[in-house]
Amino acid sequence: MYSNIFLTNVMAALIAQRMSKKELSEKSGISHSFLSAMTTGKANPSLRVMEAVAQALEIPLPVLLEPNDMAVYTGHKLPDGFERVSLVLTKSQAATARAWAEDVRQQMLGVR
Repeated sequence: MYSNIFLTNVMAALIAQRMSKKELSEKSGISHSFLSAMTTGKANPSLRVMEAVAQALEIPLPVLLEPNDMAVYTGHKLPDGFERVSLVLTKSQAATARAWAEDVRQQMLGVR
């Protein structure tokens, strides 16, 4: 599951940054052939590979592993006034936080 999310977010980041797989290969030190196989689902990246790709894209790895709408972002920057946080919460607190997150997602998409 995380592999698909990671690959989807990497492809969105490449488009947003107007970066080719070849450029990503050069910046990350990962071979172009492996990146091509990875982005077509024919190879599974290790944690080391994912971290190298994240660093090359200048996007924190946790952002690339989150299911989200990368189209909202320009690269990895959130709109002004928004901040990404990571928390450990009780189940009831997490339910509230998920509701807040959905509200914010809707605001960022301009729905509300």
